[in-house]
Amino acid sequence: MRISKKPEERRNEILDAAEMLFTTQGYSNTTVNDILNKVGIAKGTFYYYFQSKEEVMDAIVMRFIGMGVQAAKQIAADPNLQAHEKIFQILMAQKPDTGRKEQMIEQLHEVNNAEMHQKSLVETILQLTPVLTEVIEQGIAEGTFRTPYPKETIEFLLVSSQFLFDEGIFEWPPDEWMQKALAFTYVMETTLGADQGSFSYVLEMIGQGSKNIHDKGADSHE
Repeated sequence: MRISKKPEERRNEILDAAEMLFTTQGYSNTTVNDILNKVGIAKGTFYYYFQSKEEVMDAIVMRFIGMGVQAAKQIAADPNLQAHEKIFQILMAQKPDTGRKEQMIEQLHEVNNAEMHQKSLVETILQLTPVLTEVIEQGIAEGTFRTPYPKETIEFLLVSSQFLFDEGIFEWPPDEWMQKALAFTYVMETTLGADQGSFSYVLEMIGQGSKNIHDKGADSHE
């Protein structure tokens, strides 16, 4: 008996199956037929929702970004949090966990996915900018930040951090990574007019990224 499902439910079912295949056997090694077999649907059903494997990957990435942005919006709307607390929690909400999101990011780092990878970075910047701008404006009202350009400052900071600290674009050695983290934290405090040392938590988060890269490099040489 054929089971009829709502379009959104079926679409997510395809995305869930594809995501699992991409992370277990690799994006390049996964075919549309693999996805069809995993979900148990006909080719026509797949092409009703997606035109290609690339489009599926794109939708998976956008889904992850959407979840991060939604979490950021909820944090930004919390009336009980001050600006610094919101920024910290929003940054934590964007960090890849040790499971699905991190594995998908690794797949995006493949050369064949360069265009999709770039699109994911741009989309993250576009969607997070208005959310963080609102938080910076709150910080200005609280007297924590002092900048006449809250939106533009956030755009500069997001663009530089998204690209500079992306291990799929630059492969900085750990010592250079930390030097850039120190510089970025300084630039962040200076451009936002924040007190020196008030963004030390950002430095710690970037530093943790350096440690993760070093650990991965050590694992690959074992």
